[in-house]
Amino acid sequence: MAEKLSSIQIEAHLIELNTTIPEAEKWHVIDGKLHKVFVFASFIRAFGWMSQMAIWAEKLNHHPEWSNVYNKVNVDLVTHDVDGISELDFKLANKMEQFK
Repeated sequence: MAEKLSSIQIEAHLIELNTTIPEAEKWHVIDGKLHKVFVFASFIRAFGWMSQMAIWAEKLNHHPEWSNVYNKVNVDLVTHDVDGISELDFKLANKMEQFK
């Protein structure tokens, strides 16, 4: 079972996750969740990416809170079982970055 990360652990993971990401595209913690808005060239690219990530989410048994409007995908990651952010959220965030 996942364990809730401390604020110090979350900050360390965020620094690592955001290392190669431009400032305007970095992940942040908002309302206790990892948050990012992904922007794609078109709706079909955004939707295709969501389809790929759905497969990975299912493999990890960890599903994002997300929404899509045209070329943007708003993503929030939180582990409901621990009422906070866990390693699973960072695993999925890293996978999302890998396929962006």
